[in-house]
Amino acid sequence: MAFSGALTLTDLNDFITPAQACIKPVEHVEKEAGTADTEIHIDSSGAYYEVSGNDSSSQPTSSGKQLEQAQISLNDCLACSGCITSAESVLITLQSHTEVLNFLEANSSSSESYKIPVISIAPQSLASLAASLSHSSPTPITPRQVLRRVELFCKNVLGFAHVFDTTFARHLALREHVAEFEERRLKDQAGGEDAVGQLPMLASACPGWICYAEKAHSEMLPFIATTKSPQQVMGTLVKEWMGAKWGKLPQDVYHVSVMPCYDKKLEASRQDFYNETYSTRDVDCVITTGELELMMREKEWNLSLPRELDDAPWQSSSSSFDLPELLQHPGSSSGSYLQSIVSHLTASSSIPLQLSVKTLRNADYEEHVLTEVGSGNIVFKGAKCYGFRNLQNVVRKTQHSGRSYDYIEVMACPGGCVNGGGQLKVPAWGDKEWTRKVEEVYWDDRTPAAVELADRMTELVHRELCSKEREGGNILRTQYRAVESEVIGLAVKW
Repeated sequence: MAFSGALTLTDLNDFITPAQACIKPVEHVEKEAGTADTEIHIDSSGAYYEVSGNDSSSQPTSSGKQLEQAQISLNDCLACSGCITSAESVLITLQSHTEVLNFLEANSSSSESYKIPVISIAPQSLASLAASLSHSSPTPITPRQVLRRVELFCKNVLGFAHVFDTTFARHLALREHVAEFEERRLKDQAGGEDAVGQLPMLASACPGWICYAEKAHSEMLPFIATTKSPQQVMGTLVKEWMGAKWGKLPQDVYHVSVMPCYDKKLEASRQDFYNETYSTRDVDCVITTGELELMMREKEWNLSLPRELDDAPWQSSSSSFDLPELLQHPGSSSGSYLQSIVSHLTASSSIPLQLSVKTLRNADYEEHVLTEVGSGNIVFKGAKCYGFRNLQNVVRKTQHSGRSYDYIEVMACPGGCVNGGGQLKVPAWGDKEWTRKVEEVYWDDRTPAAVELADRMTELVHRELCSKEREGGNILRTQYRAVESEVIGLAVKW
């Protein structure tokens, strides 16, 4: 399977060794008739020259054209996904829009093996689709309008029974995230052996970061929050809570999620998110924003056309157990994890607190500090860290300088989740400008009024679902493990 159109990896094994080459393909240009054959020569300094095949000169610099040396940037490397294990690569081949279409075609409602098909869409994906449509539309398109149109497509064309966005799952995940932070903070304050590896707590919603930590920095694993990501919380909700409401067992529900990131495919394939009792995954298949857009084009569905009930507000239906949609969580477009903890500490403090935000090296690295009004005592220090360059600096700082923060919101992609590798891109815009545009659309048309209902439903979920403990602990939490390299340095062939 080709993981990226930009990079491929030969002889994929559990880890990339120096003997394996990352290959960045160049554009192939057909030669004009009559053009002489050319060869590439390398001089003593390592520079490449294109020379005529008939040129017998020993000095290519005098007669040849110097070629620009190919370079693989950090972004290219991260887009490759070649650092995953060979076992994981097999699992990801099952995570494609073709697999979804094949399942839906074979899933006959008259069959005894019929499964209820459910699709959940990340708000970052809705923002990407809305921004792309708005770019070519005289009037702005909102995420709500996109959700309504995608819902029609998924139900009427593809045959999905239920369409949700994932903001309620995020609402539930944020609550669990805050609870875990409080648990860690209490252990840290108590001191002793229990305080080791508690703080700083690191966000766990980014599978690219988790994969990196497990394979390159296992010493950081104790600090990573064990709360599931919104995608996996949504999987638990759909399969185990809503499935029960529909009178179905987890294996009788087929759950697809639409995500802004290719690494979410890898996350869904983790063994930790496989229900051994019912032999099913929490999320059966993950497709990216781009793959959803491709499915619509293949089915000749025009997302830019207005549809009936485009702007209809969300309404609860007790018969179908609908979830609140497009919930607003102030903070960041990558989940608002840091802000949720800041808001919790501010609301629960008996002393008024003041928040100061400072941009450090760049906009993707911010420091958030809560201090007591009057005394100025620091109560909490957190950071927002996006992109692997910033992430590596934070890892080194944590390793060598001890604890600098109480909490860090970590995301692998520069700009966060709205700039995920699976998002739509508009060629006329630069990456940073387009990311800012998607970010702007992301915050449009949210539903603050539904938060109260979401809080009540969260209590209901906790009573009915979280009382069921899976083997190993809390149903809304997971675990991580170090992945050891099998490469032996002395055996490497250079």
